[in-house]
Amino acid sequence: MPSEFQLISQYFGRQSHHDGVMLGIGDDAALLQIPTGEVLVATTDTFISGRHFPENTHPFAIGHKALAVNLSDLAAMGATPRWFLLALTLPDCHELFLSEFSRGLFNLAKNSRVALVGGDTTKGALSITITALGSIPFNQALTRHNARVGDGIYVSGTIGDAGLGLQVALGKTPSALSDDFAQYVKGRLDFPQPRLQLGVSLRGLASACLDVSDGLAQDLGHILQASHVGADIELEKLPLSAALKSLPVEDAWQLALTSGDDYELCFTLSDDAFAKLPVLDVPITRIGTISQTSGLRFSHHGNAKTMNVSGYQHF
Repeated sequence: MPSEFQLISQYFGRQSHHDGVMLGIGDDAALLQIPTGEVLVATTDTFISGRHFPENTHPFAIGHKALAVNLSDLAAMGATPRWFLLALTLPDCHELFLSEFSRGLFNLAKNSRVALVGGDTTKGALSITITALGSIPFNQALTRHNARVGDGIYVSGTIGDAGLGLQVALGKTPSALSDDFAQYVKGRLDFPQPRLQLGVSLRGLASACLDVSDGLAQDLGHILQASHVGADIELEKLPLSAALKSLPVEDAWQLALTSGDDYELCFTLSDDAFAKLPVLDVPITRIGTISQTSGLRFSHHGNAKTMNVSGYQHF
């Protein structure tokens, strides 16, 4: 069995010439240079087997998703991703797992132009913690605090797919779902795509922003609470994939509003700001409007609708 240092060298010792890395893997800590005029943006997430991903998840997907959820947090702040650190706890040194995990991790890292600059390995129940670091010019970070009455509420991509994908992964596929749709939503669960370009494009335009990790309604509620406003959501405008549209409509709405793991961006824009938003490679959809009256309300073609909107709970 390889030692800790052999493991690091074989699977995680890839050195890339990346801007700002003065000293990377191989010392007690990394030395990183932040671009002039920018501030550091830091985020961290822990992935626990059986809690944050089904135990039968392919290790390539685990590697991709562990990094993707952190990059999504940077996207929600409007940051440019730069570096990340990895703390990996393993029950044993399973070389096939490590090979596929590191391949999924570095595939996304390369595509997102981020470099692994350090971390830790130890023995125990499978757990992955990644700390992602990015940067953003002074006073341009997107936060949850500035949504204004009259702003439109927007969502990128489609929502609810990952929640349906989790049902598929757990062997609870709805009878109405075709095999092709089941495969599609499982892919959306395993391989979320952090909306990095969109996040950067929202700098100076979005009044508030976050990523949808624990369910759209619950996460939007964080913006409402931080900004001291309310929201009116039009259910018929929720962006649903063909897979979700194949389900009974209220089941699709419920998934879109309450299931997590989509890692799309939810943000608020004034009409003037929306007009300035550049054309992007990801669709965005206006689903409602920020209002003065606190709370989250739903309607369907103008008729009030009551929805159960409890999202993912970590405890």
